[in-house]
Amino acid sequence: MRNFIRHPADIPIEVTTVEQGGGRAPRLVNVGLGGLAFRSQSAFRPAHVVKVRIAHVRPAFETTARVAWCRASEGEYELGLAFIDPDDAFRARMVEQVCHIEHYRKEIRATEGRELTSEEAAREWIERKGPQFPETGPET
Repeated sequence: MRNFIRHPADIPIEVTTVEQGGGRAPRLVNVGLGGLAFRSQSAFRPAHVVKVRIAHVRPAFETTARVAWCRASEGEYELGLAFIDPDDAFRARMVEQVCHIEHYRKEIRATEGRELTSEEAAREWIERKGPQFPETGPET
């Protein structure tokens, strides 16, 4: 069973099937070494190729992936996507780190009332949580 890196669910992604071209906005759950997992209101068929876009980072992360699995869960669907281009796995890990830092910045603002710049948040996150990155868990 493949392991995934835990990802903050508050960073949105866009996933569209190559065949339909329509837009969807599922929540990102995990980014792993070879793919990512997310929750969606709609099911995707395994083996279909999809376009993935994470606009939260600049430049936006865009790639194609293949649906590895899809299963119903609590009124939604959990999906796993496998990157088609192996280089995208490395790029996704960099995006993952940026997303963790942004989540940390929001968390500090909410819990401590401190406003951090992206650079300050990155320094603190690396100091406090960097040694544990990546944190892997069982496939979800």
